[in-house]
This record gives sequence, C-alpha cells and structure tokens, in this order.
Amino acid sequence: MHGNDGDDAVENLRNHVREGRFQRTLAALAAGASAISGLEVAYEHYRGSYGQRVMYTPVVLSAALTGAGVWAFFSRSAACSVLRGVSALTLADSALGFFFHVRGIARKPGGWRLPITNVIMGPPLFAPLLFGTAAYLGLIASFLRREDAPQVPRIAERALLSIEQDVREGRFQQHMLVAAGLSAIFSGVEASYSHHKGGFRYRSQWWPVALAPLLAIACAIGLRDRRFAVTIVPALSAAAVAVAGIGFFYHVRGVLRRPGGARYFLYNVIYGPPVFAPLLFGAAGGLGLLASQLRRSGR
Repeated sequence: MHGNDGDDAVENLRNHVREGRFQRTLAALAAGASAISGLEVAYEHYRGSYGQRVMYTPVVLSAALTGAGVWAFFSRSAACSVLRGVSALTLADSALGFFFHVRGIARKPGGWRLPITNVIMGPPLFAPLLFGTAAYLGLIASFLRREDAPQVPRIAERALLSIEQDVREGRFQQHMLVAAGLSAIFSGVEASYSHHKGGFRYRSQWWPVALAPLLAIACAIGLRDRRFAVTIVPALSAAAVAVAGIGFFYHVRGVLRRPGGARYFLYNVIYGPPVFAPLLFGAAGGLGLLASQLRRSGR
C-alpha cells in the first residue's frame, strides 16, 4: 500500500512538471539555490575585502531572491510580481558581475595575453553566471502555474501563442536543456581551475571536470533528439548530482581538516575550499533532470 502511494506521488509530481504546474516547488528551489549561492559569493568577496561597492550587490540580491522565493511559495501574486522582478534584477546583476570579473582578469599582469594563468589566479570567471542560476529558476517559476491549477486539455492542433504560454504548460524542454548545458560548462570550467590550484591531489577532483562536458554535449544532442533528452540526459544529470554531493562532503571535510577545524569554522570556511561550489555544479544536474521531464515546444 505504502509503495503504491509513493509511486502515485512520484507520478503526480511528474505530471505536474510536464504540465507546467510546479510554481511553488520551483520557487522553493530558487530560494534554496539563492541562499547557497549568496553564501558562496559573500565569503568569496570577503576574501577580496569588498574592494568595490558593486561586490555587495549579489549578496543583497541573493537575500532578496531567497525571500521572494519563500514569499512566492505561499502567494501566487508574489510569484508573478515580486519573484519575477527580483529574478530579472539578479540576472542583470549576474551579467554585470561577469563583466567585472572579465575586467579583473584583463587588469592582471599580462591580461588576456596570459589567459590560462590569469583565469586560474584571477577572479572566478564564470562564478557570476552560476550565481544567476537561482535567478533563472525564479524567473521560470514566475511564469508557471500552481500545483493545484486545472489541467490544460492536450489538443494537438492548438497553436502556441508565445514562449510564456509554452512555459505555463510545461513545453520548454529545449529551453531548459540549453540552460543545463551552459550551467554544466560554466561549473566545469570553475571546477577545473579551482582543482588545478590544488594540483588535483585527489582522483575525485577529476569527476566534475570529466562529467561537465559530457552533460553539456548530451544536452546539445537532446535539443534535436527527444529520446536522448529523456534517457542519456537524466542519467548524466543524476551522476552530476551524485558527484556534487560527494564533492560537498570532501569540501566540508577539507574545511574541518584545516588548523583549528570546527573551532574556527567560519574562518576556515572563508579561507578553505569553497564549501558550496560543488552544490552549484549539482545545479546543472538538477536542471538536466528537470528538462528530462518537460515536454517539447509544440507537443
């Protein structure tokens, strides 16, 4: 009996995703992702002593997006207004942060004439774009329908009026595949030069570096091949989520193994391995899993 109840719950969840009725769930995920990425950027910018005022904006916006996501979980009107506005503003700030990180690399000795050295030793190039993942989820959530919304009749000949309508009805698999693929590339590059700094001391440090391009390629193939999108993409995405969990464990362990361990936990979090970075890699896997359950435009 309990097994059947669990199977029914999973099937109901899958139906809600396929029909675009998961606004509350995605708003909650956006809030959680924003909190994690906000903590990550807060101590990364602390290492830089908040040398520029603009370095405070992602910290403030991550808190605002977390609050907006929680509010949207309880209020449909907040999801369609507050969450949408804060998500759009956070995406704009992510693009601005990317500009500043590119400029920071250009200002290092040798600039872009020494791309590998300065990307490794300079500000994390794609970190601002990964910070925008939560904002992307929030923006998508603002256009979805609530879990208790009525089911839309599936009429094959119905004309699609807009991208917004596609999102409301769960018909945006290709869109989500692009987001998952880009997120995999960005997080894979971040992991590669972050682990390069540590000399790839552990074999497990190669896992996200190897898995990221595979997931990105699978997402690209899935844009044309629906069968690939619902088989290979979720398999690699699940692997990415698992690797992210393992990486989170190793990063926490690395923090605790620093001098002082848990007694100087905050200090060691700031100056040790980036605790939440593996979870941001897992976000790419989460996007891929979500994409695998969606319908394609026009279907």
